[in-house]
Amino acid sequence: MRLLTALFALLPLAAWAEPFERPIPQSQTESAELWYLAASIALVVALGAVQVLVNRR
Repeated sequence: MRLLTALFALLPLAAWAEPFERPIPQSQTESAELWYLAASIALVVALGAVQVLVNRR
C-alpha cells in the first residue's frame, strides 16, 4: 500500500508539460505572392463585372 501511495504521489511529476515555444513565422514564397496577386486581380475584375451588371438593371 505504501508503494502504491508513493507511486501515485510521483505520478504527476511525469505529466508536467514543457513550456510553450512560439512558432517562428515563415516568409512567403515568390510563388505564393504571384498566386495572391492573380487572386486579387480576379477579385477586382469580378467586382467590376458585378458593378456593370447591376448598373444595367
